[in-house]
Amino acid sequence: MLENKFNFKFLTHYPISETVISLLLPLIPPPPCQQKSTLKMAPKAAAAAAPTVPIEDLFTSLNRHIQRSEFHLAVRVSDQVLSIAPGDEDAILCKVVALIKNDKIDDALSAIEKLSRKSPVDLTFFKAYCLYRQNKLDEALVSLKGHNGDSAAMLLESQILFRLGKMDACVDVYQNLQRSKIDSLEINFVAALVTAGRATEVKGTIESLRLKPTSSFELAYNVACSLIERNKHTDAEKLLLSARRIGQETLMEENLLDDDIEIELAPIAVQLGYVHQVLGDNPEALEAYSTLIKKNLADETSLAVAKNNLIALKGPKDVSDGLRKLDKLIVRAEGPSFSLASGLDLKLSLKQREAIYVNRLLLLLHSNKLDQARELASALPTIFPESIMPVFLQAAVHVRENKANKAEEMLGNFAIKFPDKSNAILLAKAQVAASAGHPQIAAESLLKIQDIQHMPATIATIVALKEHAGDIDGADAVFDSAIQWWSNEMTEDNKLAVITREAALFKLRHGKETEAARLFEELIKSHKSIDALVGLIQTTAHTDVEKAESYEKQLKPLAGVKGIDVDGLEKTSGAKHIENGPIAGTPEAYEQKNKEKTKKKRKRKPKYPKGFDPANPGPPPDPERWLPKRERSSYRPKRKDKRATQVRGSQGAVAKEAANTVGSKSSQTTNSKGTSQNTSTEQTKASSKSRKKSRK
Repeated sequence: MLENKFNFKFLTHYPISETVISLLLPLIPPPPCQQKSTLKMAPKAAAAAAPTVPIEDLFTSLNRHIQRSEFHLAVRVSDQVLSIAPGDEDAILCKVVALIKNDKIDDALSAIEKLSRKSPVDLTFFKAYCLYRQNKLDEALVSLKGHNGDSAAMLLESQILFRLGKMDACVDVYQNLQRSKIDSLEINFVAALVTAGRATEVKGTIESLRLKPTSSFELAYNVACSLIERNKHTDAEKLLLSARRIGQETLMEENLLDDDIEIELAPIAVQLGYVHQVLGDNPEALEAYSTLIKKNLADETSLAVAKNNLIALKGPKDVSDGLRKLDKLIVRAEGPSFSLASGLDLKLSLKQREAIYVNRLLLLLHSNKLDQARELASALPTIFPESIMPVFLQAAVHVRENKANKAEEMLGNFAIKFPDKSNAILLAKAQVAASAGHPQIAAESLLKIQDIQHMPATIATIVALKEHAGDIDGADAVFDSAIQWWSNEMTEDNKLAVITREAALFKLRHGKETEAARLFEELIKSHKSIDALVGLIQTTAHTDVEKAESYEKQLKPLAGVKGIDVDGLEKTSGAKHIENGPIAGTPEAYEQKNKEKTKKKRKRKPKYPKGFDPANPGPPPDPERWLPKRERSSYRPKRKDKRATQVRGSQGAVAKEAANTVGSKSSQTTNSKGTSQNTSTEQTKASSKSRKKSRK
């Protein structure tokens, strides 16, 4: 069935891409003494207003709150400054950035809208950042259009492009930023290269920047990710171990707590588990994932990847535990849609999110929860509109429900609608049809895949399916089409000889000797193959024996076969086949037979028991000593007492007397038992009393 062909997906942890956008609060210089509040107020307002605080004192307190990271108080003081000086640029910037630092993104956007109307201060960069935080990425890019050449705006643009998945454009932005001196820029640059599928460029980029991969643990981790993408898992493991060691030393120097260090290094631990899993060291990977999940000292992204990989490692062995873990990651959104918990939709890549959904649906299929699987499969096309995996999963659900015809129809319609994605879909349709016993549909699906329809493996599969369906002419046509295609193909790895030989054998097997002979003759002319000559002899022997004998003369004589008496071999019943030995009847076989001599068995002296003298053995042992006593000749059974069986008098009288005697005997026995029990109880009572007395 189709769902059994799916493997659980395990994930590589993606490179670290830090948001290095600087949202620094403006430095507020101490105001000069002459800049005291000299604003004139209207007479009525002055009479009604409370005593105002000098503006220089407000800026001093604002600076103090900023230094202490008391952003909510900084917002309050900024409002006080703006009430006195509504157009003060520093106060406006302080308020907006303090709201962002305090994670009040909605309040920051509303403040930007209000302040932009009253003040000429340009706040479009901060608006773009707030939109980026709200995951309104297209609007954020539009807001950044007027900030060309600004390094902070370019950094924000690279982060937006990274999240949108436009990795090539993101790499271009980082290449333009190399001229500006920005700390840790190489970390994000390498992360963008790896995610863009350009891992081969990482080594040259680091060398051009004159850096070592171990200059920081983040860079070492990202370079290890590039090695994983290039399937150099052993080198990646070594670099990940170095990254963990460098990270521990660096973070300990920063006086971080042990738990905080483990949280910071959690991506490295997950990636090491992934490398162990790929290298086949499943116990080590299992321990890495289990330890991380049990301690719960990791960021949400690392925990999600560890849980997914642990489920993929176990497979269908522990379905209930896997569903329990994934149910905490996937939550139901409004309507029939689903989403990931803890903001993982923004933190995980598209490939990672898809793998989590796929694994949950596979677990639902393995646990026979078809209603939930159907519901999730119907929601996946809207979540991943560009992927073909939801179509496969929907087909798997139909197959599990014994609706193979519906799965075939759905896959066929999708292949027609999206021809650029049809190859994998048609392969899945062929698999479903073959499993459901529809070989003709499976063969037609494979014939529609232009890229592989003339490959030897595909031809063999199609011919086998058509032969199973009874379409011999169709299978023959497949061979003819493949021979014609390979005849026109000018490649070094040409498969014409292989396919021609198989086609000739197929035709010979189905009674088309003339066509088979023609193909064998073409093989002999083009490749001078001995196998083809043997096949030609076998084929023509069915139709023209003389022609077969003429072809047989072209075969080279075998070495050592000259001395064979053919007439004598025909009179015999046949010779036994000896592997790696000479042919029977040849002189070599005769010489080998003469060389073989029968080996004489070596006689060994018998071993006697200890102390036994073979010269004086004594009386011979009883030959019947191992037989049971009843089977020995000296056995005599015991005699039965015949007096007990003598019966005198009538039958009824004997029965009554016997009953009386039996009753009297039973009463005597019961009385004797009762008296014995009474005497025993009295003795025990007396003994217990005597013991008590003695204790006193």
